[in-house]
Amino acid sequence: MSSARILVVDDDPQARDLLQRLLGPLGAVTQAQDPRRATERIAEGAFDLVLTDMAMPEPGDGLKVLHEVKTQLPDTPVVVVTAFGNIEGALDSIQQGAFDYLAKPFDVDAILRVARRALEQKRLVEENRSLRQQVERGSPMLVGRSAALLEVYKQVARAAASNVPVLITGETGTGKEMVARALHKRSPRMNGPFIPVDCGAITESLMESELFGHAKGSFTGASGTRRGVFEEASGGTLFLDEIGDVGMKVQSQLLRVLQEGEIRRVGESIPVKVDVRVVAATNKDLKARVSEGLFREDLLYRLDVVHLHLPPLRERSEDIPALVEHFAGRHARGGVRPVVTPEANARLAAYDWPGNVRQLENVVARALALNVTGVLGPQDFPEPIGDASTPKMAGLAGDMPSLAELSRRYAAQVLQHVGGNKSEAARLLDVDRKTLYKLLEAAESES
Repeated sequence: MSSARILVVDDDPQARDLLQRLLGPLGAVTQAQDPRRATERIAEGAFDLVLTDMAMPEPGDGLKVLHEVKTQLPDTPVVVVTAFGNIEGALDSIQQGAFDYLAKPFDVDAILRVARRALEQKRLVEENRSLRQQVERGSPMLVGRSAALLEVYKQVARAAASNVPVLITGETGTGKEMVARALHKRSPRMNGPFIPVDCGAITESLMESELFGHAKGSFTGASGTRRGVFEEASGGTLFLDEIGDVGMKVQSQLLRVLQEGEIRRVGESIPVKVDVRVVAATNKDLKARVSEGLFREDLLYRLDVVHLHLPPLRERSEDIPALVEHFAGRHARGGVRPVVTPEANARLAAYDWPGNVRQLENVVARALALNVTGVLGPQDFPEPIGDASTPKMAGLAGDMPSLAELSRRYAAQVLQHVGGNKSEAARLLDVDRKTLYKLLEAAESES
């Protein structure tokens, strides 16, 4: 964080100047000579790191600065500086949320090491929040903020307000139905029904009845009159997924519906008016199918008024961390969101993902189902994505670790993930610092 904003609070001007010189390479350093002036500086703008002396003359001391920062800038780490004789007070400050403490006289290397760790934690907190916001903004759209996906967002925003048909193309698993739902949710029809139909899963003999309905007795098994999905979606949106799999007879009937705005139930001659916006999707090249005589060219023109193409995941790998965060939250056991290591994210981002987002979700869900530590690393994903060629089920060969051992491993991994900040590790683990120390001591004695 080369442009970090750092606040130094100390009543000793020489100490402030020394800290400013030491921390200057990390960013812009602001000084405050007491807690009151520190409060004024905090009110004026945000800081990425605060270093404060513990013992200062009235009004207040380092704990007052700590409290003010945690109130106004809760994500900003605070490092407490104290004399050797006041270590107990420093420990108290850590219990109240300080990132770490330093002892006077200053150890230059220690100051820089702690400051860099604190700034890295601030960066990670902001990055995680950004990912969560992307996930929230993405619902019900796709998750991510890559340039390719931003273009899709723009096209959806422009097309949503109209009533014309939309054709969504893209490989299997890219999220075509999610985009169709987003079009519906942002359209004037948002209060009407959204009816999805998987055309590839319905046989040709049943497709006509599914789409347009049928009259009683119109065929064997038609025991009553039934409305089709065009009628059910009236006033809303009908999503025809895998439109390329529809046979030629039904294609002719779809063309008539799009041209005239009316359907005829199977076994009836009286037309029924329908008010439906049609959104179709396919993973096939419909122009090629037209050339092969398998798809009507006039129907393609009717469907392809607005064309949205979804990029495959391999073309927007920068969205993978946000997607992993999203799926980890969706599939987390007991509502506890797991930690995904940077190494794991790097492996996931490097993979080609032929099954796209759907495959990524399945891989994350599988890893969470088999993981018992709460930390996902490369070993939790199968080859060629990660290091595990087969699921590693502890205990199948008599090596089942105890719950206590797993707890110690998890505590050590969480501590490493937060850069050695014991307060943050204890908070994530939902234990007090005393319990955390016991877990870490046990882990060290085993290593």
